Amino acid sequence: MLNLSGKVAFVTGGASGIGEATALMLAKQGAAVAVVDLKLETAQKVVGAITSTGGKAVALVADVADEAQVAKAVANTVSQLGGLHIAVNNAGIGGDIAPTADQTVAGWQRVISVNLDGVFYCMRNQIPAMLKSGGGSIINISSILGQVGFANSAAYVAAKHGVVGLTKNAALEYSLQGIRVNSVGPGFIKTPLLGALPPEALESIAQLHAVKRLGESEEVAALITFLASDEASFITGNYYAVDGGYLAQ
Repeated sequence: MLNLSGKVAFVTGGASGIGEATALMLAKQGAAVAVVDLKLETAQKVVGAITSTGGKAVALVADVADEAQVAKAVANTVSQLGGLHIAVNNAGIGGDIAPTADQTVAGWQRVISVNLDGVFYCMRNQIPAMLKSGGGSIINISSILGQVGFANSAAYVAAKHGVVGLTKNAALEYSLQGIRVNSVGPGFIKTPLLGALPPEALESIAQLHAVKRLGESEEVAALITFLASDEASFITGNYYAVDGGYLAQ
């Protein structure tokens, strides 16, 4: 058991998939959680699951591609929950599937705006709040595709590589001020992002991993929760895969 009592966490994309599992796990370890998502009703369901077991949580709406919305969500987290100590920048989209030269400019810009700009906007507002709270831990959700290429996914791959670099840079800048920054690279996980694929496609994707299965959101949330805790106090500036052996092959 990790003790997160007295900590306040901010989780983007917190209404489903990895974000939902993370919000629930952080709350189970004692953190108060801001569940941040585009969908208020779904975020409120996660909050309800937390508060029904005695935890503390609030639902906030924000599009991470809009810095003004991010700034408001961070400010509301601090005012409603009393500070900020943990940030999990998880919100992301998949984007178009096409060769690089066939990617639309609009599609490219949308993926970059959510998956990379969104992480920057979050950190830009989270870091000052964390400094006022005495430090904390930021976990940026990248991907296995933050380390390798994947044909027909140029924008997603570029954004996730960018998240890894942004993470390393921020870790160097704020380590002496008590803020740790790490990135997590999930393999293919059973989330709504994969939900539209037919069973045969999901099985083909599962076979890409050494363990020959898809991951579960809770398996990613477990690592995120550890990195958020004081038990990870000497860990910063790193990338950690949760990938069923995908990158080992």
